[in-house]
Order: sequence, then C-alpha cells, then structure tokens
Amino acid sequence: MPELTSFTQPSGGADDRANTAGAPAARSPRALTTALRPDGDRVGVKVCGELDLDTSERFRSALREALSRSVRGVDLDLGGVSFCDCAALNILLALRQQALKQDKTVAIHVSSTAVDRLLALTGTQALFADPDGESPAAEDTRITGDFDEELRIEVAQLRRAMRTRPTIDLARGVLMASFNLSPADAWTVLVTVSQHTNTKLHTLAGDLVTAVQGEALPEELREQLSTAVAKVNSVDGESRLR
Repeated sequence: MPELTSFTQPSGGADDRANTAGAPAARSPRALTTALRPDGDRVGVKVCGELDLDTSERFRSALREALSRSVRGVDLDLGGVSFCDCAALNILLALRQQALKQDKTVAIHVSSTAVDRLLALTGTQALFADPDGESPAAEDTRITGDFDEELRIEVAQLRRAMRTRPTIDLARGVLMASFNLSPADAWTVLVTVSQHTNTKLHTLAGDLVTAVQGEALPEELREQLSTAVAKVNSVDGESRLR
C-alpha cells in the first residue's frame, strides 16, 4: 500500500484535548439502532441513539430501505433520538424529495426534544407533518429543573461535533493527496473503513492524520484502507470504460 502523504495538522489548544474548565462533559455516544415495521401500505421506522456524521450512512440506508418497501410512504418514530444535527436533517430532506418523486410521503409521528428543536430552528416541521393532518408529537418540553442540564449537555455535544469535523476534513485531504482520490471517493473510503472496522469516523480520521506524522497504522486498518481504495479505483475505472 502506498505510504500516506505527509500532511501537517494545525496545532490545537487545550480545548482540543479536554473540555474547558467548568464545562460539563459530553455523554458517551449512544449506538444508533433502527427498526423497520410494515404498517399496511406504509413502513414505520423507529430510531434510537444519536444522529450525526458518524451514523449518517446507517440512517440513510435504513430510510432508503423503508421507502423502497413502502407503497405510500414512511412514518418515523424519532422519540428515542438523543442528538440530531444538520447531517441528519439533510438526509430527511433528501428522503422527502425522493418520496415525492414516487408519489409517497415521509411523516414524523414522534419527535424527541433534540429533533423537535432542530426542525423548529430550521422551519422544517411542516414538511414532515402527518398525512392525516396531525403535527409531529414532540416530547414534553416544559421548563423543568432538568432543562438547564439538558441544554448544557446539548451544547457539549455540539462542541464535540465542531471539534471532530476539522479532523475529518484533514483526513479526507490526506487520502486525496496520498491516493489521488476525488473528494467524493475520499469520503467513501473513510466511511467504508469506519464501518468495516467498527471505528468512529472521527477516531479513524485522527488515526490517519497521526499516521502521516510518523505513527504507523494498525495492520487491520491498513488492509481495510487498501481494500477500500482499490474498490473506489475499480469503480471509477469501470465508469471510464463505459
């Protein structure tokens, strides 16, 4: 396998290694789980866990499968979603567009606080209204003694997402420079290796950036990386021959 091209990561401050003094620690990420359930001519999808960049491909795949199996559309239960960012919203919007082309609908029947806030902030709640005219049912968001704590946790999670994204972008640059990949192919390689090694996307990205600074990658990771790069190159080669 070719050696990774040297790529310098900007030095970070103490905030890159630890939370700011006094800031609450973010909770450990919950694994994403999805369950599909046929319901007449529609398919229900129950989602639990965190919806972010790391889990976006699994979320997208589950929704695509549900849409393809349905006759009239997809009903979502997002009551178990503890974190939701714009990556998940983009997937929902793309699914809605695809559904409309097939004369289907996508409705959110149950919405957690995290999902409801994102939809409210972006003004997209009405796009996922129940086909029967009911609005998405959000969790009770009345101000309680736990509200401030929930807000602090949410802010900590958002900070975590902001810290990991630059590293992921650096890793994409490393792969593009090392293997002459396009931005899209570099992203495909990252996601593929992350899934096959059961490694968080931002953790894998950090390993790749560290590798170009002299630290060797584990053998399993090198093998998966070689396989993923060879696969995207093969696909690109077949496309050029057509």
